[in-house]
Amino acid sequence: MKTTRTLIFLAITGLLFSCKTIKEPKAVGAIPSQRQLDWHQLEYYAFIHFNMNTFTDMEWGLGDEKPEKFNPTNLDVNQWVRVAKSAGMKGIIITAKHHDGFCLWPSAYTEHSVKNSPWKNGKGDLLKELSEACKKAGLKFGVYLSPWDRHHAEYGKEEYVTYFHNQLRELLTNYGEIFEVWFDGANGGTGYYGGANEERKIDSKTYYQWDKVNQIIRELQPNAVIFGDGGPDVRWIGNEYGYGTETNWASFNNDNTWAGHSKREHLQKGDEDGDKWIPAEADVSIRPGWYYHKREDHQVRSLEEVVAIYYNSVGRNASLLLNLPVDTRGLVHENDIKRLMELKYVIDADFSNNLISKANIKASNVREKQSLFEVENVADDNNSTYWTTDEGIKTAMLEFSFDEPITFNRFLVQEYIPLGQRVKEFKLEYQADGQWNTIDKQTTIGYKRILRFEPVTTSKIRFTIIDSKDIPIISNIGIYNAPNLLVAPKFKRSKDGEISLSAPEKNTEIFYTLDGTNPTENSLKYEKPFFLDEPTTLKTISFDRARNKFSDVSTHQVDVSKKLWNVTAISSGDLSKTMSIIDEDPKTSFSTPQEGVNQSVTINLGETLDLKGFTYLPAQDRWASGTISHYVFEVSLDGKKWIKASEGEFGNIKNNPIEQRIHFDTKKAKFIRLSSTAVTDNSNRASFAEIGIITK
Repeated sequence: MKTTRTLIFLAITGLLFSCKTIKEPKAVGAIPSQRQLDWHQLEYYAFIHFNMNTFTDMEWGLGDEKPEKFNPTNLDVNQWVRVAKSAGMKGIIITAKHHDGFCLWPSAYTEHSVKNSPWKNGKGDLLKELSEACKKAGLKFGVYLSPWDRHHAEYGKEEYVTYFHNQLRELLTNYGEIFEVWFDGANGGTGYYGGANEERKIDSKTYYQWDKVNQIIRELQPNAVIFGDGGPDVRWIGNEYGYGTETNWASFNNDNTWAGHSKREHLQKGDEDGDKWIPAEADVSIRPGWYYHKREDHQVRSLEEVVAIYYNSVGRNASLLLNLPVDTRGLVHENDIKRLMELKYVIDADFSNNLISKANIKASNVREKQSLFEVENVADDNNSTYWTTDEGIKTAMLEFSFDEPITFNRFLVQEYIPLGQRVKEFKLEYQADGQWNTIDKQTTIGYKRILRFEPVTTSKIRFTIIDSKDIPIISNIGIYNAPNLLVAPKFKRSKDGEISLSAPEKNTEIFYTLDGTNPTENSLKYEKPFFLDEPTTLKTISFDRARNKFSDVSTHQVDVSKKLWNVTAISSGDLSKTMSIIDEDPKTSFSTPQEGVNQSVTINLGETLDLKGFTYLPAQDRWASGTISHYVFEVSLDGKKWIKASEGEFGNIKNNPIEQRIHFDTKKAKFIRLSSTAVTDNSNRASFAEIGIITK
């Protein structure tokens, strides 16, 4: 019996000694909740601004709008969902109620909603339709609810807070699972307020009873993240152009940040030692405005812009909330869809082939030499595995060697964030002729960091963590050779007539023609800026020789240069500020003071020319006013005796404020004068981005 007990003891002892306990790393600093981890993995989703402002052509409604105004002609939420899913987006957040107070659902607490609109004879519920369409398509559904309500008579009083909470309960109860509840930072100000038409101020930190708001959301939608200026789950990135900063900590101290009260630099960078996990969301619209305005149909962000937005948001430890302004039909506009699909194509192509699968990977240290933390984990595309180091090692290195040289221009790296964000500084290098050369040196990583750089060819790459809050924990690494971003060349012309062409990628070739024919790789090759001082049809194209692919052709009508031009007179305003009218830069403009719609600009051409027409480009900025709708154009040889060359209307310029080209019978002129007789708004001024001439 004693012998048996001894044998059992020895067997157990041997088993214990033969098994080495694997010590997993401990969490460091703030860590994400499960709802936040789920949110991180979405990365890219749609914001849809569609509400009363769509039909009043405004960005912020006043609150006095009538429900009858809301009347889409062909509303199709299934189209929204198809577009978002095809674009690679993972969800949709809808403006259920904006600052004007109009509700896209038949709220039981107000008459100011779709139930009193012509749409579906007041029987519609847009949120029900959209939430069901999202669920069917496998997209997440989220809601934007403006705390500020410029319509409600009791706003600023206790009664409105009860109303606000009741509406929140409606949204969280009747429309299935919600992944994000979005609260705007704009709060208090002038409004209709039931007819009071006054200014009302509130304390946005205490008035809405945010603790109760959060409690309601946690009770009814425990898996939803809450967005606000300072969280509590997701924070604003601090700008509305979709960019994160190079340093972006998900950890954040929000004690002094609340709706409408925040410091932008703090929001953008976060806090290295923040006590809460509140990552950043980057919101931006695909157009200048958040709501649809027909006048912006030609101002959809370029492919180069939206690609940069992706890399500077998702690629900088933020999510991307890209806004789609649904139009008055109730559809995502065709121009927006085209750009979205182009973006999808580029991102898919950029990350289609992870070259890390060809690499032999070596680490400077592996935690306790255990396979659980082995270096190959960074190449398995699995967010739940990782490579890490022994305790106390805050500087570490991974080396990737290849049997054959590779060319790459993207480097993706992710930390294992369930245990916190750690890396404070890192470096990426490649080896050439036995020497290590730095590609980039950066700060934070977080959930995802993507470096974008010119192509490098090498057989060895080194990723070095220079400094970390604690031992580094790296989940995934990707090495990619993205194709050239192939877009039509950018065109720029100076006042002197010098033309510059450029492409986003340095190894893209540019070809052009001056005779109106479409360019090919056998046409004139652009090498450096050149001068054009005569009427010419310039056509340009970009060429990616590696893929034997061309961009679309871009056409530019140029005329004699403005090198001799001067603005000699204006009807009102500061003459010294009028150079923007003739500087060949469409982004600059001049507006007269508010002294009436009948305004004029006189220009000395510096030489006598045969004119066959003129051009007018209205101001292109988001809040442009004073766009000329009706005009008189006059010519003169001496600046004293004037002849009317043309008079009329710029058709549809309010909705489509692009360059207007007006032709007339040939007139000799040394001086020209453009006068406004009416403008598209009630601004009582006239504005000009560019005035030009047509001589052929």
